[in-house]
Amino acid sequence: MEPSPSAPPPPATTSVSTSMVPEEQGVEEMTLTVKWSGKEYIVRVCGDDTVGELKRRICEVTTVLPKRQKLLYPKLASKLGDDSILLSQLPLKPSVKMTMIGTVEDEIFVDQVDSPEIVDDFELGQDEVVDIKDKDVNKMKLKRRVSQYKIKLLNPCREGKKLLVLDIDYTLFDHKSPAENPLELMRPYLHEFLSAVYAEYDIMIWSATSMKWVELKMEQLGVLGNRNYRITALLDHLAMISVQSDSLRTFDCKPLGLIWAQLPEFYNEKNTSMFDDLRRNFVMNPQNGLIIRPFRKAHLNRTSDQELLKLTQYLLAIAELHDLSSLDHRVWELYAEANTKKRRCS
Repeated sequence: MEPSPSAPPPPATTSVSTSMVPEEQGVEEMTLTVKWSGKEYIVRVCGDDTVGELKRRICEVTTVLPKRQKLLYPKLASKLGDDSILLSQLPLKPSVKMTMIGTVEDEIFVDQVDSPEIVDDFELGQDEVVDIKDKDVNKMKLKRRVSQYKIKLLNPCREGKKLLVLDIDYTLFDHKSPAENPLELMRPYLHEFLSAVYAEYDIMIWSATSMKWVELKMEQLGVLGNRNYRITALLDHLAMISVQSDSLRTFDCKPLGLIWAQLPEFYNEKNTSMFDDLRRNFVMNPQNGLIIRPFRKAHLNRTSDQELLKLTQYLLAIAELHDLSSLDHRVWELYAEANTKKRRCS
């Protein structure tokens, strides 16, 4: 008998069994058999992955978002609730079975409204950044992600163009302020910005949210299918990896190496720039990241925010450079201003 349409479906229960085999460079690989909705799936993680990474892999095969998952196992319930704990720190044995309780998210806005707001962009020292980027364990995580996550192109890559990778929340859109129309939360000059830079850059959108929400938001803002520019690809939270700083903070980041590895004939560290309001998101490629001022309180700031106008000038100015990785994006405003003065004098 089908459930009443007025009542939400009960949380689905997933049984998980694991076996462990040695992986290259001594990293222990865990192969999990996941049973969900009457089907069995194979999920592969490693000992140096976090609980959060395990949930991300389960999300790939079940579509239950990580934050909707509750993993149950005797004496480990509290630890399985901490996404930052490494799987190698848990006493998991071969053939162990655990239970995942979770519900597939149908209402995308519900997913976003009750999600915790990330405000604290904790600072990482320069030595920590270099250490994270160069750690073999993180390089291995990136290698695994390249093999697990496949970029789906919405439009062809264009030969000779540079690449611009953009975040959504607080970069292009204020997702927390109330509004009757999503367009009221769109950052000013968004379409003018994308239209102008498209002449020199292919554009990808990378958000730390689900792909359904990324697609919905880009459609609502009129970004997908726009006649003045084309979006090359969309990436979501499943493309991210978790890393650990020297201060033992564990967090997710967006490794551009995934794009470079899958599309090497078009993009590399010399022709790619990433805009994000959180510095830690580009910790694996710090030379390519630019911290954009977060766009919050749209109802107050949408008449005065000119960040995208200024960044348009900057991107077009550096487009003529052969190697963008030598730039210091921290002083992008000074570079853009100097270039404007140079054009006026010429």
